[in-house]
Amino acid sequence: MAVPTTTIWLVRHGVTSTTGKVLPGRAPGLHLAARGVEQAQRVAQRLAELDVAPRGLYASPLERTRETAAPIARALGLRVRPQRGLLECDFGDWTGRSLASLRRKPEWRAVQNSPSTFRFPGGESFTEMQLRIWHTLEALAEAHRGESIVVVSHADPIKAAVTYAQGVPLDLFQRTVISTCSISALVLGGATPLVLSVNNTGAIKELQPS
Repeated sequence: MAVPTTTIWLVRHGVTSTTGKVLPGRAPGLHLAARGVEQAQRVAQRLAELDVAPRGLYASPLERTRETAAPIARALGLRVRPQRGLLECDFGDWTGRSLASLRRKPEWRAVQNSPSTFRFPGGESFTEMQLRIWHTLEALAEAHRGESIVVVSHADPIKAAVTYAQGVPLDLFQRTVISTCSISALVLGGATPLVLSVNNTGAIKELQPS
């Protein structure tokens, strides 16, 4: 008898005024830019086209993720449930710093090439972030056996989850790109995790385990 699995549609939040410029982390008050609002509406339409509608919608509690989840909730007729395990990495003292200034720091090499060795000063390590997001997804998958759910989070946690599912070492996770309002798809609950798609910005109806 086949074990019921859970398909998780992982959505990164839409563009903000700081995307690609600043490491905003968990600082409050950052909202979607106008283009980010449009991206969120488009990703909601894509998810609404699925043949089997998702049965749950979860989001990081930050404004930019909740605002991305709002049109998805309307399109699917679901309530957004905040989930702290989906939060952005805690960048500690680096929160709010410009990426240009951070790239000049000697520690930046570790962030890019050996993230498993790095902890953000006053914040979280990449290893802790990866375990946090993975355990959160496992718990959500267990609660939605035989269903699919939408999870709205941030680039680094989604990258960490996708690479964990693939068995890719954490030190290589920076080689994965997660664009704003892209969809990545995982299937959990079977003998091993399955990765259906990564950084998808096109059609998703055809995605299914083979």
